[in-house]
Formats: sequence, structure tokens, C-alpha cells
Amino acid sequence: MPAFRPRVKPPRLYAGSVGLRVILPRDAERMGDLLRGNRSWLQEWEATHPEGYSVAPGSTPYGPVIKSMRQNLRTGTGIPWVITYNDEVVGQLNASELSGGALRSGQLGYWIAEGYAGKGIVPTAVALAMDYLFDIWGLHRVEICIRPENAASLRVVEKLGMRYEGCRQAYIHIGGQWRDHESFAITREERETTMLERLRR
Repeated sequence: MPAFRPRVKPPRLYAGSVGLRVILPRDAERMGDLLRGNRSWLQEWEATHPEGYSVAPGSTPYGPVIKSMRQNLRTGTGIPWVITYNDEVVGQLNASELSGGALRSGQLGYWIAEGYAGKGIVPTAVALAMDYLFDIWGLHRVEICIRPENAASLRVVEKLGMRYEGCRQAYIHIGGQWRDHESFAITREERETTMLERLRR
């Protein structure tokens, strides 16, 4: 049972050419194409099932995945966004483990197609998501966990000025092994201004 659910449906969010919108059933074909086309770029960071039941993203229809993610939105436990650049879908950002009550916390995870990496799209999308989660969803704390080998994602949290909280050992099963992740977080009070403003500094 969800701890809380805001009364507003997440709108489209924009900062210049970068945007976020809730994933839709019609995005299934585009998302499948992106995942298949960026297989070698993404597979190093993709979660796997410890019992060996994992299926390579993009190898099966993406519609059921979207349906599951949108169910999280309906229950108030997650927000599945697509990342857009000049209104073209180029990746995904997912807010998960959203909790209310005394916790008011959530986690972010994301990926982007290789051809759009390094353009500042992901940091902007993450800043948009965080500002929405703090100001509209009412969260107090947002966390991002990153593998220590993922230099590009580590650069995202560095640009946003997130606080390092430590290593979560054997945290997520990836590539057939339990992998350590570095944990970064920020609270609404620490933010001081918007995350977009922090990024622009």
C-alpha cells in the first residue's frame, strides 16, 4: 500500500532542449529500438537476475514493461519518465521506491542512448526530476546509487553537488555478480535553490 500519492499527474517538464514526460504505451517501439541499438553501450550497467532468469532489454516486446512502470505511477510508488532531446525520446529516467510518511524519500536511475551522451542531457533531466520530486511530490531526500566504474554517472552527481554517503557493498546483481554501488543523496534543505540552478552554477 503506497504511503502517499500526490493529486497532480506529472506534467511535461522542460529546460531548454531537454525534457521529461511520463512514458506512454506508444513509446514501446522507440524504447525497444533504443535498447537494441545501444546494447553494447548499456549492457555493462544493466541489472540481471541472480537465478539466471534475466532477459536482455529490447529482446522482448517493451509494452509489458511500460505497463508495469505505469502501474507504479498509479500506486504512487514510482514515476517512469522518458528523457527527450528536441522532443525526441533518447533515454529513460525512473523515480522508484517513493515513500511518504516519516521517510519522504526516493531513488533515481537513468540511461541514455550513446549518441546523446556527453551533451549535458542527463544532468539536466535529473535536475528536472529532483525539483519536481521535492516541490510537487513532497519528498525530503533523493538518492542515486552508481557503480564505482561508471565514470559518466559519477560526473552527473558531481555536477549536481550531491553528497557522498558511502559504499553499498554487493548492492545490485549486474552481469552475473553482486556489484558494489556508491551512494549519493541530497535533501530538500541541502538543495537551498533549485537543482537546475545548482547545475547552472
